[in-house]
Formats: sequence, C-alpha cells, structure tokens
Amino acid sequence: MTALRIVFMGTPAFAVPALDALARAGHTIAAIYTQPPRPAGRGQAERKSDVHRLAEKLGVPVETPARLKDAASQARFSSWRADVAVVAAYGLILPKPVLEAPRLGCLNIHASLLPRWRGAAPIHRAILAGDAETGITIMQMDEGLDTGAILMMERLAINPEMNGGALHDALSHLGARMIVEAVAGLAAGALKPRPQPVEGITYAAKIAREETRIDWRDEAEMIARKVRAFAPQPGAWFELKGERIKLLAATPVAGTPSSPGAMLEAANGRLMVSCGSGALMLTRLQRAGRNAMGADEFLRGFDLSVADVAQ
Repeated sequence: MTALRIVFMGTPAFAVPALDALARAGHTIAAIYTQPPRPAGRGQAERKSDVHRLAEKLGVPVETPARLKDAASQARFSSWRADVAVVAAYGLILPKPVLEAPRLGCLNIHASLLPRWRGAAPIHRAILAGDAETGITIMQMDEGLDTGAILMMERLAINPEMNGGALHDALSHLGARMIVEAVAGLAAGALKPRPQPVEGITYAAKIAREETRIDWRDEAEMIARKVRAFAPQPGAWFELKGERIKLLAATPVAGTPSSPGAMLEAANGRLMVSCGSGALMLTRLQRAGRNAMGADEFLRGFDLSVADVAQ
C-alpha cells in the first residue's frame, strides 16, 4: 500500500470512523479541517466537534476556518501539500482552488446511492421516503452539489425496524471501510471514475424544525417512518396536555376510526393514537428533561385517558 499525505475534512460523529480508519491504515494525516467549537447544552459552553476531539487524540493539527473562499484560507490549505483530501460531512462548500489543490483531488464519503439524495440529509430522507436500500458513494468532488464522478458505491438494505441513528452508524462504518479502499485504489490508478446517471436525481434538503412535529392527520405508516427517521435525534414530537413529548419508536396498527390524535388506548402499558388512516402504537417516548422510556413507564407517570388528544 502507498502511504498518502491526507487532509481530512469532517465535523460530526459520522466522519469519525473514516478518520480513524485512514490513520490506522498508515496514511499521514497532515491536517484536519472541522467546524469551529460552538455553544452546546444547557450551559451553552463551547464544544469541539467529534472530529476535533479525535484529531487532538491523534496529535494532528486542526484547522477551523469559518470560510474557505478567501485567498489566505486557500493558500493555507495548499500549504499542507496533500496527495488527497477526504471529506465527510464537513459543513463548508469547497471552492475550486481547494478542490484542485491536492494532487489526487478531493474525495467525498456520501451517505446515499448517488444521484439519489444529493444534499444535506440523505439518511433521514431515505427513511422518510420508505426506501428499501441506501448505501455509500465515494465521489470525486467537483463544484456542484454532490454531482462529482463516482469512484465506488456499495448498497445497504434498510431494515424496516432500523431508525435514523442505527442507519447513520451502519453507513458511517461502511464509509470508513470504503474510503480506505478508495484512496488505495486511487493511488494505484485502479479506480475509474464514472459520471453519475442523469436519471433518478433527488435532493435531500436539510431537515426543517417544523418537519419534526407529528401531524396526526397523516397516515400511520407515514408517521411511523417519520418517527424512525428522526430517532434518536432530532426526534419527532407532539404535544399532550400542554407538554412536548418526543416519540422515539412506534408501530402502525389497525385502529377504530376516530379523530386524528384521539387516544384509542391509554392503559395497561398500551398507548394507541388514531391517525388520518389507521392508528399508531406508541412504544418509546421521552418527556422534556427525562430519559427515554417505554409506554408502560410513561403511562405510570402521565395520567391519561381516552378523552385526551395528542396535538
């Protein structure tokens, strides 16, 4: 294997396995680019990104520019003399001078089967759409939004019980394995980039806050997909007796027709709500400031009856 000089660019937990795998494979990680520390938690103390914390453990220089469009930032990037840059959920658009600086270009680990689900939230969107599979694409980056040529692709089935968190982790580890293979193949001249198909293009827009609220007028199956897609974070939610409740797991069931949001059952460990079509059995919930809990525990601490309505 040819050891390469790599600049790694990533921010959240999704990118951590890839960085770790490249370092373990014997490549030189010249520098790590990540988003700057930001206020987080109740105390709003500044928190470093997941990638930033691993970079410190690896003893690799960390760069946290707010932008890469100015000449000084671009010159700094070029100064690392990278053979290749690896990008995984970094958070900044790479301008042309940055894309062209590494000898072998910039590779992106994208969590979808491109060109399906280009954009910011491919994992959430795949589950919301009811896709049976997704995967990882290793892409040679260009100036477009996830439009670059495909170097490698692997498929991953979406288990009907798999939520967003589980799919995120599975894709993160798949991407880590694939990027080690990709940089080795690129260095050896063994990978042949191919253009993305012009058919089947879809866009995975960033998740808006209002999307996470449950609308009980929707079909039970659609609501269940929303619950899966947003669990554990950011969490689908509804209001009940003036309190905001996160719903982390639910199962569509046949239910007696009733007004959407009406409680069909609220006792004996069973919590079932009427939807626009069918009903939903709520199995895992979380009250504000509390740990997640099953429906039986939730009902022990929350006095409900079939007269109550979820909103």
